[in-house]
Amino acid sequence: MEISTPIEEKREMRRRKEKTDLTEILRKSWYHLRLSVRYPSRVPTWDAIVLTAASPEQAQLYEWQLNRAKRMGRIATSTVTLAVPDPDGARIGSGAATLNAISALSDHYRNLEVAAQVENAKNSSSQSSVSNRTLNNKVHLQSMINLTNKHVLLLHAGGDSKRVPWANPMGKVFLPLPYLAADDPDGPVPLLFDHILAISSCARQAFMNKGGLFTMTGDVLPCFDASTMVLPDDSSCIITVPITLDVASNHGVIVASKTGTANGISSLCLVENLLQKPSLKELVEKQAILQDGRTLLDTGVIAVRGKAWVDLLMLANSSQTMISELLKQRKEISLYEDLVAAWVPEKHEWLKLRPFGKELINGLGNHMMFSYCAYNLSFLHFGTSSEILDHLAGSNAALVGRRHLSSIPATTVSDIASSAIILSSNIAPGVSIGEDAMVYDSSLVSGIQLGSQSIVVSVNVPGDHGDRLKDDSFHFILPDRHCLWEVPLVGRKERVIIYCGLHDNPKNSYSRDGTFCGKPWKRVLHDLGIQESDLWSLSDTHDKCLWNAKIFPILPYFDMLSLALWLMGMCMNNNNFMLLLWKSSQRISLEELHKSVDFPQLCLESSNHQADLAAEIAKACILYGLLGRNMSQLCNEILQREVSGVETCRDLLSLCPNLEDRKSRILPQSRVYQVQVDLLRACGEDTKAHSLEENVWTTIADQTASAVKYGFGEYLSESNNASTSTHQDNGLDNHSYIPRRAKVELAVRLDFVGGWSDTPPWSLERSGCVLNMAICLEGCRPVGTIIETTTTSGLLICDDTNKQLHIEDPSSIAAPFDHDDPFRLVKSALLVSGIIHDRFLSKTGLKIKTWANVPRGSGLGTSSILAAAVVKGLLQIMEGDESNENVARLVLVLEQIMGTGGGWQDQIGGLYPGIKFTSSFPGIPLRLQVIPLMASTQLVLEIEQRLLVVFTGQVRLANQVLQKVVTRYVQHDNLLISSIKRLVELAKIGREALMNGDVDELGAIMLEAWRLHQELDPFCSNEFVDRLFELADPFCSGYKLVGAGGGGFALLLAKSADFARELRQMLKNSSNFNVEVYNWNIFLEQ
Repeated sequence: MEISTPIEEKREMRRRKEKTDLTEILRKSWYHLRLSVRYPSRVPTWDAIVLTAASPEQAQLYEWQLNRAKRMGRIATSTVTLAVPDPDGARIGSGAATLNAISALSDHYRNLEVAAQVENAKNSSSQSSVSNRTLNNKVHLQSMINLTNKHVLLLHAGGDSKRVPWANPMGKVFLPLPYLAADDPDGPVPLLFDHILAISSCARQAFMNKGGLFTMTGDVLPCFDASTMVLPDDSSCIITVPITLDVASNHGVIVASKTGTANGISSLCLVENLLQKPSLKELVEKQAILQDGRTLLDTGVIAVRGKAWVDLLMLANSSQTMISELLKQRKEISLYEDLVAAWVPEKHEWLKLRPFGKELINGLGNHMMFSYCAYNLSFLHFGTSSEILDHLAGSNAALVGRRHLSSIPATTVSDIASSAIILSSNIAPGVSIGEDAMVYDSSLVSGIQLGSQSIVVSVNVPGDHGDRLKDDSFHFILPDRHCLWEVPLVGRKERVIIYCGLHDNPKNSYSRDGTFCGKPWKRVLHDLGIQESDLWSLSDTHDKCLWNAKIFPILPYFDMLSLALWLMGMCMNNNNFMLLLWKSSQRISLEELHKSVDFPQLCLESSNHQADLAAEIAKACILYGLLGRNMSQLCNEILQREVSGVETCRDLLSLCPNLEDRKSRILPQSRVYQVQVDLLRACGEDTKAHSLEENVWTTIADQTASAVKYGFGEYLSESNNASTSTHQDNGLDNHSYIPRRAKVELAVRLDFVGGWSDTPPWSLERSGCVLNMAICLEGCRPVGTIIETTTTSGLLICDDTNKQLHIEDPSSIAAPFDHDDPFRLVKSALLVSGIIHDRFLSKTGLKIKTWANVPRGSGLGTSSILAAAVVKGLLQIMEGDESNENVARLVLVLEQIMGTGGGWQDQIGGLYPGIKFTSSFPGIPLRLQVIPLMASTQLVLEIEQRLLVVFTGQVRLANQVLQKVVTRYVQHDNLLISSIKRLVELAKIGREALMNGDVDELGAIMLEAWRLHQELDPFCSNEFVDRLFELADPFCSGYKLVGAGGGGFALLLAKSADFARELRQMLKNSSNFNVEVYNWNIFLEQ
């Protein structure tokens, strides 16, 4: 089809692009990343992640970062990770580096295969050289076949980062990028690499079952919903985005065919030509300008799939001779100019004149390249220091966590701008930090002033200034728009201090527009009295620039700081002394620094620094706070200090007895125990931790009972004390038998959103909101009980499976109950109702029959609703308070007695008719407010016609999911807390949507709620459910599993009644899904 969008559509597209919510895209991507790491069998992840590096030393640093990402749960343990340096540390170009990295990955898999074969052949007594060769050939062939089916993420992270020199030691891809950092305030600072992992995780599913390569660059974050990406079979595909011509003139441009496929968010077209930093004239001549006046930007993201991947793999495995020749000739092969040109016939004649161009065409030219244009993609380039600060301000400012895992003094003893970003740093009193500045991985002492838009990285000023500190003589001022960082050097104890202007381009020539600290070089040399020969060798034929200027002295720490002030033009006193000191010192250039970084020391110092910060935060949390930090996460950081991490955790554990002395009603005891459990585990004392964990659950149950004001022991004493006065009126004072019968039938509940906010201990400490409704299945209320008095003493309990239990002495019933006891629900109901400790049963017995015509593990709240039915029936027999509010609170206690946990939404859903919005307010007692939605007949009919209630046949038990979620909450897992907060917010939005009759909006809310439920526990779904939802997706505006998930019933909200009927018929006829679609209706009668 020809792609020709009307002007109105294009304007709407632009408006949609402007409205693209970067926060939403990143959150969705991070959710997908976490899910793929925690449950890779259900949500496929990358088989391998490969980083290119400039040198073996940088590759060592990258390996450390890859291991860190695995430790933090950002890369799956099953994923192979590899950092591949360019051969001999020489530049070979991004294209040759791609081939070299793929070849190294192939060797890695081959070595794994050889190791496995050797292990299998250990017991073989003899092998000839021929058999060894045969084995090697067989292994080589097998590893090649295996790799063709692998899904590989390749990240170009080599190079020297000249434009962002302060990120050069760590690698630009690992620079701090605190987007969404506030979502996990106790976790490590998010890096650019982490966000790239999140975006790319969504792209993995576009490959489906065909192997392939996904290539990205380390200085670009392409923010788009990669889960919607469409990749052509057996081809390469470059990701593009429409961009203005002025921006395009500094980047690569793709000329795409005018025909292809398109929808509202993307288009897929054949690539006709490639342009590099084109002029306006060239854009016009090559027909690269789109109808709306823009052009297609090459984002640097390339996917190679199927047969095209096989060809690339074959070329890579034979590329070592090619790479050796490149090294000899000192030439390069670019990925974005040379290698991709092999897939574009229009570029073949040009490519033949390039190094090894013919080989590239012969190896790759049988396949084509497509452009996948993502209209809403946000292209965040981190090419310069000023660009990085720009991405942390402006429209993206709300994304940024400005204070993260740092020690920051009070505003009365420091001057720190609210817009300043302080990450993993220790800031002393007496420090000043200007607007929009960024401080990362540093320790700053009193007397330091950082100007606005300054960047400080890995600066650790010694705290022992001696006399300088005592007489307040130490002062250091970093001017506005400057960068300052420290680097450990190989073979030296000192760390060298480096600095430059924010806008300095180290590549710009001294003789043209080169600058140092924002001033032209000639002025710098004139003001300081420095000669050119002091900075550059006269025999050097390269351009004289900041990159190769030997300007940074290696001296004792405070001498380096003093010279830094002088070189930046901040201290012109004693100019002669400073000049002599500088000239007499050994000096280093940025270029030499790039080759001299002590990467192991850099990693060690960073780990120790962050471990010490985490230890101080944990200590303050225990001594002064309300245990509102994630102690488990902090302990993980503390343990990165290899020598003393465990000792630090033991010291923290020794402080915990003080917590027992704080009998604060604000501090939950369950949290006190959980902190000790986390510290015990960090100390390696798992047995003690497991034993103490029982106290966590016991305390939660006690807190719940107290909050509903009907604690078990308290209720018994009240009942016994009141018995003599209350039984005057119940007709049993003369010990005569009075026949009584109570029948209670209840609906089951469907929850739209808000679940988990009703569950203790959340509901005991925070407000909760749930939107749900009561329904009948197959025309009846499926849960109920009949309770009758009998002339014979004792209790007879029977259920709908014909199981019976006779209890002669009701007073013998006592908790705790065995988890396999089929009658523990009724026993618990007898306890919380108080009937067994009442004179009521002194001359009469009871027969209790229960039923639940719902499949086991349905997720419809059956257990709690049946408990509500029994409690309500017992209270009717006793002529007690059978109000829905009282019953709901008693069931909350009942579930704690049973040991199943659970919240209030199930019993509310079954006790109250119709659709309702229920809020809970923590306190003693716990208060519930049930607000029925006055749904019109039209709205009820639309919901009943569009919503399919489907039993998946997948059975799960809610308490298995509940225990995991509650444990994470008690640990103060911030990601979990923010997810439940969002569920509460969605419940409020859902109420408004239904009140406005907007069923489609309800569908969108269900989808987001389902995503959040999987964030809480990835095992709340499974492969079967995923396939069911994938089938239903084109027909539905929303879907989710009910309750805690894991199986049971699914809700499929169709886009219309017609779609609902079509989907219902499809499910009925499908041989792949053995599901049952139930007839249902909203229960509206009391």
